[in-house]
Amino acid sequence: MKFQRKVLENGLRIITVPDKNSLAATCLVLVEAGSKYETKQINGVSHFLEHMCFKGTTKRPKALDITSELDSLGAQYNAFTAQEYTGYYAKVRAEKLDQALDIVSDIYLNQIFDPAEIEKEKGVIVEEINMYEDMPQRKVQDLIMKVLYGDQPAGWNVAGEKDIVRSLTRDNFIDYHSKHYVASGTTVVVAGNFDETITVEKIEKLFSDISAKEKHCKPETKENQQLPQAEIFFKESDQSHLVLAFRTCNIFDERYYALEVLSGVLGGGMSSRLFQRIREQMGAAYYIGSRHDAYTDHGYLEISAGADNKRTKEVVSAVLEEVARLKNDAIGDKELQTAKDYLIGNMFLNLETSDSIASFFGGQEVLRQPMMNPNDVAAKMQAVTSEDLLAVANQFIKNDRLNFALVGPYKNSGDFSDVLSVL
Repeated sequence: MKFQRKVLENGLRIITVPDKNSLAATCLVLVEAGSKYETKQINGVSHFLEHMCFKGTTKRPKALDITSELDSLGAQYNAFTAQEYTGYYAKVRAEKLDQALDIVSDIYLNQIFDPAEIEKEKGVIVEEINMYEDMPQRKVQDLIMKVLYGDQPAGWNVAGEKDIVRSLTRDNFIDYHSKHYVASGTTVVVAGNFDETITVEKIEKLFSDISAKEKHCKPETKENQQLPQAEIFFKESDQSHLVLAFRTCNIFDERYYALEVLSGVLGGGMSSRLFQRIREQMGAAYYIGSRHDAYTDHGYLEISAGADNKRTKEVVSAVLEEVARLKNDAIGDKELQTAKDYLIGNMFLNLETSDSIASFFGGQEVLRQPMMNPNDVAAKMQAVTSEDLLAVANQFIKNDRLNFALVGPYKNSGDFSDVLSVL
């Protein structure tokens, strides 16, 4: 899978990934702006601003002007906000790419931030936050970030707090946009069936007036832990949703791929250790799995599960037993290769469409990683050895890196203190 990377004089980065066999093309604009770039007073502004980009531009003053034009293209379109970046995209039939680029660049560059629309959208976002509060499987993910990182940007809710959302003003959006939506913090990715020369020229023209101001940086995430940490959110439910997380390393660390494979062995598929132990042998959970999540300045290995309320402590204890095994027993060649094949196979299957390809390459660029194609990533995973897994397990699977979050009918985190101090 070939790609081209071009950096303009103003700092804007353009990534093109052509595929003449595709019926579609995706344009994706990513900006280095997410909840980790916020202050407490404006927590949630990144996500709110993403919403406002669809509420009107100088060229398309009303929300309906934007959405009706995208719908007339038969487009699949949306936007998303994460901790370290925000993205805007449209996926269309290949012959409609020029129009899609015009619209996506317009909503990115030319928002009007109508005060009336801001006030209306506050209600929408508050209800979005309420929706997540009613989804314990999502709520526990927000809770584990709070446990891990506390009262700093990495520990805050991406959607923000309701009171803060209600307090945001047009000036907040204009100020935040001017600090972050600048050329040096912006990446434009196009993947699918298109003419590279023509498309790059169009992007350069569309983004010719983007601000060349200096990009504002995010604060560095601070980590400080001596003992296991836990927090419980009481909620009457038929199932307890829990997360166990170990602090690891950032996305640039040479141990990153070993941790990816370790996660695959632990809970990457239906043949993984956790799935076999917790679901197949114990019958104590429907979903159980693990993932390694890494950012530019921190990372963590996470195990998540939905457990029978009466067996929650038993599940936590069994999970930690399986985790401890990784520190003491070398993983056999067959199991190691199965985990690699699972991870690599899923990566390639997830790259069947132009939008997923755009996300793959754009994600690397916006996080300032060295650009790699999928075969490069596969080679990195294949190079991981059993000794590498033993090493990272012993470096990161420790009591002073262990964090626990639970949403369910429990009130006291102390109920789990005995099982959380066993490593």
